[in-house]
Amino acid sequence: MTTETAIDVFEENRPLLAGVAYRMLGRVADAEDVVQDAWLRWSRADRAEVREPRAYLVRVTTRLALDRLRQVKTRGEAYVGPWLPEPYTTDFGDTVPDTADRALLADSVSVAVLVVLESLSPLERAVFVLREAFGYPYAEIAELLERSEPAVRQLAGRARRHVEERRPRYDVDPAQRRRLTERFLAAATEGDLDGLMSLLAPDARLVGDSGGKAKAPVRVLFTADKVARFLAGVSTKNLLPGMTSRYIEVNGGVAVLVLSEGRPDTLFQLGITDGAISAVYIIRNPDKLRVLANSM
Repeated sequence: MTTETAIDVFEENRPLLAGVAYRMLGRVADAEDVVQDAWLRWSRADRAEVREPRAYLVRVTTRLALDRLRQVKTRGEAYVGPWLPEPYTTDFGDTVPDTADRALLADSVSVAVLVVLESLSPLERAVFVLREAFGYPYAEIAELLERSEPAVRQLAGRARRHVEERRPRYDVDPAQRRRLTERFLAAATEGDLDGLMSLLAPDARLVGDSGGKAKAPVRVLFTADKVARFLAGVSTKNLLPGMTSRYIEVNGGVAVLVLSEGRPDTLFQLGITDGAISAVYIIRNPDKLRVLANSM
């Protein structure tokens, strides 16, 4: 395999490798580092001995992501306030034409699922991502992770039960989410308390991620009344000259990116249940928003 062919093979598989790494880590920069490390391994490998390049690259990427995830778990780093995954651009375009496949990929990278995945062990997370997001057979996952197939099946079952028990149930209709997001943005911008209340489910919650580096609630807010009052309050206080907003697609769904003088300031994304807003996710941590600035 020539160097040019090796580069072509890697670039062809890069989206898959980035998807695996991000779902494993929930952090864009870490996922990019893992993919870069996978390229270095691939560029130095005896590629004449590699019968299935795609399987080789997924194996290397998964193991690198596992190592990094274990390091994070071992360090037990403290995070100020609620944690949300870094926003991940998921405009699949024509690369995933099948509706069912698009829905599966979007769900596997959703904020709600990634938050739950944080509570899995590294091995459980690897098995869940490979099986549920990418449909790998148990036998192939066992080979990738150097575990027995029965052990992998046990890990998969435990991870699936854990996720199913804890993940919120959101509606996934893109058109409905877009309509509610537009109405939400209008009401929040105007500080329209009644308008916000009409959109929120009674048990709605607001999760604000600032990492202690920007203003945001340090605890999750519960009930429509508290969420609406908070949003109505900050809309009139923080609406500064030069602030604009735009719709983008991240983590499998539409979101609102608020810009201040052209720089990302806040990202809003909604969880929809039975036609009402059941969750409001807000990212204000500048470190997490930086990845959006790089992609603009």
